[in-house]
Amino acid sequence: MPSRRSIALAVAALVSTISLPGSSVRAQTTVTSERPASFTLDNGLQVVVIPDHRTPVVTQMIWYKVGSADETPGKSGLAHFLEHLMFKGTAKHPAGEFSQTVLRVGGNENAFTSYDYTGYFQRVPRDQLATMMEFEADRMTGLILKDENVLPERDVVLEEYNMRVANNPDARLTEQIMAALYLNHPYGRPVIGWHQEIEKLDREDALAFYKRFYAPNNAILVIAGDVDLKDVRPLVEKNFGPIPPQHAIPEKRIRPQEPTPAAPRTVTLSDPRVEQPGLRRYYLVPSATTAAAGESAALDVLAQLMGGGANSYLYRALVIDRGLAISAGAGYQGTALDPSQFSISVTPKSGVEFAQIEDAIDKVIADLSQNTAKAEDLERVKTQLIAEAIYAQDNQATLARWYGGALTTGLSIDDIRSWPDRIRAVTAEQVRAAAAKWLDKKRSVTGYLIKDTAPKREEKRS
Repeated sequence: MPSRRSIALAVAALVSTISLPGSSVRAQTTVTSERPASFTLDNGLQVVVIPDHRTPVVTQMIWYKVGSADETPGKSGLAHFLEHLMFKGTAKHPAGEFSQTVLRVGGNENAFTSYDYTGYFQRVPRDQLATMMEFEADRMTGLILKDENVLPERDVVLEEYNMRVANNPDARLTEQIMAALYLNHPYGRPVIGWHQEIEKLDREDALAFYKRFYAPNNAILVIAGDVDLKDVRPLVEKNFGPIPPQHAIPEKRIRPQEPTPAAPRTVTLSDPRVEQPGLRRYYLVPSATTAAAGESAALDVLAQLMGGGANSYLYRALVIDRGLAISAGAGYQGTALDPSQFSISVTPKSGVEFAQIEDAIDKVIADLSQNTAKAEDLERVKTQLIAEAIYAQDNQATLARWYGGALTTGLSIDDIRSWPDRIRAVTAEQVRAAAAKWLDKKRSVTGYLIKDTAPKREEKRS
């Protein structure tokens, strides 16, 4: 199990694998799982129950509608820092008791922070749900923080930054690309934060953030597994019902938005630890929540068509036909509250210039922008995407993540369940139009990862 002390961007990536458009097309729904039940308490807590009776196990996830993009400027990394501190105990349950209980009953737990949400989950035997819910409800308002455990945890986060970002050239390139892609929107700040700002975070910062955002009317509780609504509802009402809402929390999050992109940007990261140069290009595109009808599904299909496996257009052009690259792929991060990213990633062969790679990429995009894709190619990638959606429903934790990620970024249960139908309805013309409109170089940042071969300077001796 990955350490809970991680940003867990993998969760965001998992959710985005099936990014969820905001408008629906009426068709038969290609969903094999039972429809989740949903209700909302008087204090604003939204609850989603996803039945899965194949094994006597249950997954509890609490999603708070606050992430790194909601931090006060100058205090980057605060959402992730608080995620760490949420394991430091309450007046009722001292530090470590919650985690020890999960382990003792044979369960597992984790936590994650992203741009738009922060979440905590436990997967335990069905008969332990009441205990898990009592713990989780208690720490929604009962967190106690002391300098003797806050300051060491800040050091843990700084070490995590060093390990995951400072000592990882690929992660540093992503950090720099995102900062260049978002000139005004807080998605340009790294989830883990900027090092010099993490260093200054303290107990007061964490408590103020906690009291401001951690409340039932800013949370979604997802229960997936061997449970039924009639059993879950009384437990939720007993544990979360008495918690008062935080009325200062606005119903809609409003953030600074990006100006219309006016020019392509480039970022070059040079590092002596780079063993394999790489090229990455990000485009600013609408998310599932901000897209017009049909656009997000078209971007999903476009990403699969361009970079989803060995039959994709980029792979064929760069790896098979021209022999310029070792790998090539594309992706669309659809699950986001605000405008998101469409990415292209290429690992060139030794000796191949970046200009050759970019020329090949631009030709693939130009062709997709001017000509509709072949019917058999379009059918193939839509089948792949729909199959992934159906197969993934066999994992109750994955289902809980999909629903939580979508609901915290402005989508609905119907949006999630009808996603395969919208993929099926995408036309070749919609894909062409999406490529022409959104894969405009003016909307892009291209990042180059290269090896720094400059000799190290020797220190002067006195």
